[in-house]
Amino acid sequence: MNDYQEKTSETAIYPKDKALEYLALGLVSEAGEVAGKVKKFLRGDYEVLPREDLEKEMGDVLWYLAQLHEVMGLAMGDSAYFNLKKLNARKQAGTLQGNGDDR
Repeated sequence: MNDYQEKTSETAIYPKDKALEYLALGLVSEAGEVAGKVKKFLRGDYEVLPREDLEKEMGDVLWYLAQLHEVMGLAMGDSAYFNLKKLNARKQAGTLQGNGDDR
């Protein structure tokens, strides 16, 4: 993940003085495109969920997420590690389901 994050900088063209805003908006925009494909599938526009199209959109989500990490000076590998650690702790505590960040 960290290698991917580093390589995304080679294709990162956006206003650096507005990087955080640009990347956050790009991330939610691309996530919306993923959601839109799933919505259209549920509505019946596709007989089969267009996995290839979905994969391309998820790749765009990943790019924006990688660049957000880069701008914030964070490592994607660390975020992935800490997320799994948090989820495993919730699993052990029986709190995977429910509300709140501090379960």
